[in-house]
Amino acid sequence: MYELQVEKMSCNHCVGAVTKSVQAVDAQAQVEVSLAQRKVRVQSSAELAKIAAAISDAGYPVVSSAAV
Repeated sequence: MYELQVEKMSCNHCVGAVTKSVQAVDAQAQVEVSLAQRKVRVQSSAELAKIAAAISDAGYPVVSSAAV
């Protein structure tokens, strides 16, 4: 399980875009987004760096990330 602090998320479109970007790296990934806390929790076997890069490439800056 990974937890990422992600900026610029404000609506359900953002949730969809972030989810889609993670699932482009790992189609089986489970993604939970908290707009209020600006956190994304991901259950995935993919590397954390690849997931963070995909989210950033989608236009949502990842300010911190960690395996939890």
